[in-house]
Amino acid sequence: MSRPTLSGWIGLAPVNVRGERLDRSPSLLDGWLTALGARLRPGGAECRRLRRFAEAVTTAAAGLAELDDAALTERCASLRARLLRSGLHREALLIETFALVSEYATRSLGKRPYPVQLMAGRALLDGRMVEMATGEGKTLTAALPAITAALAGVPVHVVTVNGYLAERDAALIGPLYVAFGLSVGTVLPGQCPALHDAAYACDIVYCVNQELVFDYLRQHLDAGVRPFAGRGLPFAIVDEADSVLIDESRTPLVIARELPGETAADWLPAHEMAGQLDAEVHYRIEARERRVRLTGAGRRRLAETEHRGAWRLARVREERVEQALTARHLFVRDRDYVLRDGEVQIVDEFTGRVLPDRTWERGLHQLIELKEGCATSARRETLARLTYPRFFARYLRLAGMSGTLAEVAPELAMNYATALVRIPTHRPQQRCWLGARLYAQSGARWQAIVERACQLAAAGRAVLIGTRSVEASEQLAGLLAGRGIGAVVLNARQDADEAAIIAGAGAPGRITVATNMAGRGTDITLTAAVRAAGGLAVILSEFHESARIDRQLYGRAGRQGDPGSAEAHASLDDELFVRHGRPWLRELARRWPGGVLPRWLGTALLADAQRRAEAHNARIRIATGEQDRHWSQSLAFSGGEE
Repeated sequence: MSRPTLSGWIGLAPVNVRGERLDRSPSLLDGWLTALGARLRPGGAECRRLRRFAEAVTTAAAGLAELDDAALTERCASLRARLLRSGLHREALLIETFALVSEYATRSLGKRPYPVQLMAGRALLDGRMVEMATGEGKTLTAALPAITAALAGVPVHVVTVNGYLAERDAALIGPLYVAFGLSVGTVLPGQCPALHDAAYACDIVYCVNQELVFDYLRQHLDAGVRPFAGRGLPFAIVDEADSVLIDESRTPLVIARELPGETAADWLPAHEMAGQLDAEVHYRIEARERRVRLTGAGRRRLAETEHRGAWRLARVREERVEQALTARHLFVRDRDYVLRDGEVQIVDEFTGRVLPDRTWERGLHQLIELKEGCATSARRETLARLTYPRFFARYLRLAGMSGTLAEVAPELAMNYATALVRIPTHRPQQRCWLGARLYAQSGARWQAIVERACQLAAAGRAVLIGTRSVEASEQLAGLLAGRGIGAVVLNARQDADEAAIIAGAGAPGRITVATNMAGRGTDITLTAAVRAAGGLAVILSEFHESARIDRQLYGRAGRQGDPGSAEAHASLDDELFVRHGRPWLRELARRWPGGVLPRWLGTALLADAQRRAEAHNARIRIATGEQDRHWSQSLAFSGGEE
């Protein structure tokens, strides 16, 4: 790949010697103006341009259908030579390439891209954020720009939110890549670093977002190694872009090493003292901020204890006790973590999956281990850290797609300098929204869900019930079992059986109870009998802090014109309302007669709580970005890269 071709494709943005865009540090005013522009930018002209492109591709593809395989192979070789020579900025070449991909997809996969997929693929190639409704075929859509860029010599990273999707999509589109003579690699959790390094040498790499950033940091720490086989960061297509680029940007990714010499005895005094303190007297729980603060009485109580070693320092003992109280009161087993093989393993709140190699910082992980009676691991020292905004902004061209991007378009524009394009659906959507019911107590909510699921299953529907935690999914499955109804559970404990569970989730009378593992990217195939009975019925059992995540679950139903329905049953006891709801509004709602709130009041409470949660999380993302910049500057002074 020649540098002039790549530079011409990305424009005049400054690039470092590693083939990465230099870090952007826009001022607050620049960021505000960019975000405002994203809100005001009309999309009609862009959609008309993309529609004309799709029409031209469809016309060109019609002429290829008559060619035999040998002639098509010859056309492919000629096209690749011209793309390598001319790059990716000649419209006629792009139309020809998309047409060729369409024909090959028809022959190798039995699927011809729809016009809306051609539109979305062209927008991705331009470096846009593309909003496509769930079920519109994002897997094949991503292949269009990936193949086009790879044929022109541009390495492509297709980034997904979990290993299941990365492996599934790479296998599903594999025959199409083989037809073009392109190499494809996969970067999955649990693989050894050597396999990752080999994958990055391929033309197209399907990778999990967390593994991708960790590999980047790991290779930076290896002196003399250029990250990603020296190919830099040319082009990324991020699936479920709002989850990766917005939701998960609150937490930096850290590489650390174990500190020798620490034992459980270093944390035991804090753990024991936390059990001796009284709430409101010695400490206060700040649920919204997810932290615990010692009061003056609590600090005095600690000062009266025996002082040895680091415990003599007031700052050390207070910080450790606050962490111990946080571990005791704010981190819950089977919600925030699971116990597996005697170890505390973190559960990703966005994907519902276990993160086996991740630990919490500043002693929190060790204190949770003490709480659970597990062997205490060594504390770790940070060697390198990086947030998603800083990493993905380094790609020479960044594109993304999701069914829920419109709300975060300003933040995407501000952090990544990308514009949003909204793509229409291929077929009219038939999913029916049956509304939301909000209950004063959680027990009434669970009983209502059990009754509703039994009713829908008896009618021949397939039912998907979404929960927010491992604990809730297993509790609900137990309630259904008490009614003699067998439900299949999909959570962090059953991650090895995910593919099989999803494959059977569209059968008549099937009830699947799942955490967020069954949210983004999950495609449940319905039987003909289920379609005739009304399609998949989705029931949400607890609202998330972001309405986007709720809509992702609803989007499992009514895909590609299939029938389906979605509804929600939630409770004022849920975490969203406890952490972000206004106390006086929750108290007013709790006093409402009958235990079920009227729709207008429930809607108002939900909208207010989610708005406050989104604002709170946006502030955390801004603070994390500032901390990341300070970290980078401090390492720059010490001669480090990250």
